[in-house]
Amino acid sequence: MRIPAHSVCTAIRDDIVAGVYERGSRLTEELLARRYGVSRVPVREALRTLEAEGFVVTRRHAGACVAEPTEQEGADLLEMRMLLEPLGASRAAQRRTDAHLKVLRGLVRLGQERARRGNSEDLRSLGSWFHETLAQASGSPAMTSMLTQLRHKIAWMYAVDAPADPVESWVEHGAIVDAVARGDSERARAVTALHTERSTGAHRLRFPSRTDRPDRVRNSQHPVNMPSLRH
Repeated sequence: MRIPAHSVCTAIRDDIVAGVYERGSRLTEELLARRYGVSRVPVREALRTLEAEGFVVTRRHAGACVAEPTEQEGADLLEMRMLLEPLGASRAAQRRTDAHLKVLRGLVRLGQERARRGNSEDLRSLGSWFHETLAQASGSPAMTSMLTQLRHKIAWMYAVDAPADPVESWVEHGAIVDAVARGDSERARAVTALHTERSTGAHRLRFPSRTDRPDRVRNSQHPVNMPSLRH
């Protein structure tokens, strides 16, 4: 069975974000095809997509390599997120469906419960799910795609400190949902802008060591030909 290129792309991107491949390291089609158990065709297509997204660059005499974004590029990503997430929330207030609201409210309930218990690992994944759903509720596939790419690249470039007051952070999530549910686009934009600004202060640039061999990688967490792969 032919593995679709988007599945290979997801796996490679996730491994880049997780640090499996060091920045600047080579990504040969043969190595990747063997690693993920696929042919070189979907690997080649995936590398083209990842280059368009900024995770991969093609270098003369070296071929495809993991990109090495600068500190300024990282700052630009955070600034773009601060502009786009409030806009997405404003659009969500106008275009959300009942299904979106149900998921958002459920995530807020879970987040507030986990925050009171102090379960930081659950909070991180719940927060990602919340913002992904909020972007989808904007009703704009282009905006959803852009915000998804921003989240991936920010997660690659930055470590994020846990909120000093996770309960308050999830109160903010709840306020965003309340505004979206009322169809109050200006309130949704304002609350999301404040929330995004506060969370941006918790981001710390990652500066990984370059002392290891360029082609050295850690063990992959998700082979492409396993049914648990995220799509």
